[in-house]
Amino acid sequence: MTTEIKHHTIEDIAGGAIPRHIAVIMDGNGRWATAKGMARLAGHHAGVEALDEVLETIKAIGTKYFTVYAFSTENWRRPADEVNGLMHLLVEYLDKKIAKLHAEGVCVRVIGDRSGLSERVRQKVENAYALTKDNDAVIFNIALNYGGRQEIVHAARQLAQACAAGEMNWQDIDEDAFAAHLDTAGQPDPDLLIRSSGELRLSNFMLWQVAYSEIWITDTLWPDFRAGDLFDAVFAFQKRDRRFGGLKK
Repeated sequence: MTTEIKHHTIEDIAGGAIPRHIAVIMDGNGRWATAKGMARLAGHHAGVEALDEVLETIKAIGTKYFTVYAFSTENWRRPADEVNGLMHLLVEYLDKKIAKLHAEGVCVRVIGDRSGLSERVRQKVENAYALTKDNDAVIFNIALNYGGRQEIVHAARQLAQACAAGEMNWQDIDEDAFAAHLDTAGQPDPDLLIRSSGELRLSNFMLWQVAYSEIWITDTLWPDFRAGDLFDAVFAFQKRDRRFGGLKK
């Protein structure tokens, strides 16, 4: 007999600190599908349904910034049919959801190296941002063809170019100057990083930004992740003592 997990509710986190920025490594789609005897791409489709509910919950609790790891720079190593299916799934998602997201005040941004994307995908994400860029209810970052190390290297190159051009002095490079050249420039770092499927690694995700993020890991595979799981993560976040290297007052 399976015991149903009792999740926290929105009432349980009411009155507590709500993370300004939540980042999620959406892991486990392929394993979910394989366990059910389905093609891996079916797991990615199920993962989109989970994303829909989680984004609705993000809006409900008042989190302003939401970043999801959709496709890493390393994911190109996967079979071509899976990669093509994932890109088609993104296009399909934006086609179906962008009008609703816009109406709800969601700004859709894609972070990562757009130059590695096909013209069709690149145009789709650029159109989504152009339509929603003035919205500010939720800033929804989709990390696509994204790698944390690559992002840091890109920022370093931009700063080096600025110094070489005489636009700034190397002595002026500090954390704020560096962060201003990251894909998330102008946004607060994630307060909470969630990873599904039980894996205990960052997988090259937001390496600069998560320096002091609270990390919450669940064994739940992403297609099964729902509002209750997000409430559990936020409830755990509210119990953490965030000292940022200092001592508790």
